[in-house]
Amino acid sequence: MRERTELDEAIASIKRIEQDLADAVDLIDLGEAEGDQEVVNEGEETIRALSVEAARRQVETLLSGEADANDTFLEVHSGAGGTESQDWALMLMRMYTRWAERRGFKVEMLELTDGEEAGIKSATLQIKGHNAYGWTKTESGVHRLVRISPFDSAARRHTSFASVWVYPVVDDRIQIDIKESDCRVDTFRASGAGGQHINKTDSAVRITHIPTNIVVSCQSERSQHKNRATAWNMLRARLYELELKKREEKASAEAASKTDIGWGHQLRSYVLQPYQLVKDLRTGVTSGTPSDVLDGEIDPFLEAALAQRVYGGGGDVEDID
Repeated sequence: MRERTELDEAIASIKRIEQDLADAVDLIDLGEAEGDQEVVNEGEETIRALSVEAARRQVETLLSGEADANDTFLEVHSGAGGTESQDWALMLMRMYTRWAERRGFKVEMLELTDGEEAGIKSATLQIKGHNAYGWTKTESGVHRLVRISPFDSAARRHTSFASVWVYPVVDDRIQIDIKESDCRVDTFRASGAGGQHINKTDSAVRITHIPTNIVVSCQSERSQHKNRATAWNMLRARLYELELKKREEKASAEAASKTDIGWGHQLRSYVLQPYQLVKDLRTGVTSGTPSDVLDGEIDPFLEAALAQRVYGGGGDVEDID
């Protein structure tokens, strides 16, 4: 039923665009016949708006991967640099949260480790919505921030790093078998807000998959049982994402595994001083308004990265033919 609903919506939107385009062309013809420039302008404005919508719909056709329609887990980890990098990790977490909210997605915090003075050391979000994983899957990598540090009394410019890792939520149709003997399960006391109970019991759960060294943790629930169940789901999702990566590498002969996510492999740079610029180092897409990007306006970067993954090369979505 979900697939049927998605197909119905897609077909209806295409038919509506076709009808609106025909109406706009008729309106322009009418305006030209009567010499009414305002009517012509109205028709042309409608066509421009339809062009933008058609381009957006075109990008959505790129989201045809095996797990693209699924919900997604998104992890943010601060890099070396103490408070400065931890504050940057918090800014990134907020950016993705704002982006998801703009799209009408639901965001749930699964794990949060606060920094010593400010910011966060790590966080895990679950973003729920159609194509949540498909839209965010190209965001895995290292993000670099250049700014005048608010934590430096000498007002010097600092460069900070944080890494993002995105993997799909695995639904019930996909079976992932995990040997419990391959895993180490640790419980610990949760940190952060949550009342007296969450801070007085070992309710948080961390699972380490020894063969792959994948580590997941959850502390969002008061119950250790619920946190354990969520952590197992996260591990299944990580192992599934790893398998998807292997298949993609085999098909495209491109190395895209997590081992490539290091401080020498920046995905995007955000420069706040001495000039204002956000640049994606893979696609060349830029923005001169970092404040808007950090407030969640990252669609141009996501669209270009998706287009590059499917078609190769850089360029904006309008370059797709």
